[in-house]
Amino acid sequence: MAINPADDNASIRVLFSEEDIAERVDTLGQEIAGLLGNDLLLIAILKGSFVFTADLMRSMHRAGIRPQVDFMQLSSYGTGTESSKTVEMVRDTTDPIEGRNILIVDDILESGRTMDFAREHLYKRGANKVGLCVLLDKVGKRVEGVGVEADFVGFVCPDEFVVGYGLDWAHYYRELPFIGVVEES
Repeated sequence: MAINPADDNASIRVLFSEEDIAERVDTLGQEIAGLLGNDLLLIAILKGSFVFTADLMRSMHRAGIRPQVDFMQLSSYGTGTESSKTVEMVRDTTDPIEGRNILIVDDILESGRTMDFAREHLYKRGANKVGLCVLLDKVGKRVEGVGVEADFVGFVCPDEFVVGYGLDWAHYYRELPFIGVVEES
């Protein structure tokens, strides 16, 4: 991208509106509650999924379940727009994992490397079952040999670099209530 992420004059094309996101997250919460039940530990992958996870938990509450939550921070992007292809554990969970049913919540599923790393890490720590819920799925971006698919998907996303609703570009744009693409003005 030729523009700077700190540019206040950037134009953002909306892909998924605030209203569409709210409706889909509410539906996801109901689906998850109906299939996975009450004894569930959500593990939000920081930083991108924190907004999605908070809204998803409230939706699950409205559906009658009381999930617990913990956080894991993994990194493969840094401040760029392309993955480094190496996943780094920045922060691990602190809650007990052994014997638990876990739902990893992440903002976006692309290559599958990050989710494969997180899932395998949780199984090594003794998780009973590990599911995956993502807000956005870039199906065409999977890497050969990484067999990760999400159990719950908010939206299938085109192959564009997206920001908003927790997703960032060099730590900017997380605050947007919608998901969009930064374009040159």
